[in-house]
Amino acid sequence: MTSSDGSAMPTRRHVIGAAGAVACGAALAGCATAAGERTAGPPPAVKGKVVAQTADIPVGGGKVIHKWKIVITQPSAGVFKAFNASCPHKGCAVSNPSEGVIRCPCHGSEFDAVSGKCLKGPAEAPLVEFALRVEGGGIVMV
Repeated sequence: MTSSDGSAMPTRRHVIGAAGAVACGAALAGCATAAGERTAGPPPAVKGKVVAQTADIPVGGGKVIHKWKIVITQPSAGVFKAFNASCPHKGCAVSNPSEGVIRCPCHGSEFDAVSGKCLKGPAEAPLVEFALRVEGGGIVMV
C-alpha cells in the first residue's frame, strides 16, 4: 500500500507489531526501575518522624520497622544506621539484623549492617542507606 506521495504506508501488521514492541519495552523499563531503583531518601511520609527508640535497637544488631519498610542497625554503641528493608533482589522484607548482618529470608542474600553492602547473593546491589539523626532517645529520619 502506498500514500499519495508514493511512500509506503505501514500495514496493520506493522502497526500492531510496533505497538507490541513499545508495550514490551515499557514493561521491561518498569521492571528494571522497580528492581534496581536506588532512592535518595526514605519514604516522604517518614521524613522528620521518630521511627524507633535508641533503647530498642540492640548493639551489634538492629530492628526492622515494618510500617516504614526501614531497618535500623546499631553496629557499635551509639552508632545508628538506616536502610531500606526491601532486598534489592526480589523485594522481600529483610529480617532483623544480628551479628552485624542483615539477611533476606527469601533467597539467602546477606548485607553488611554498617554499610548495607551486599555480602552474599543472589542480590547484587546494596541496601539503600537513609540519613537519620538521634534526638534524645529517638531515631529521626532526615
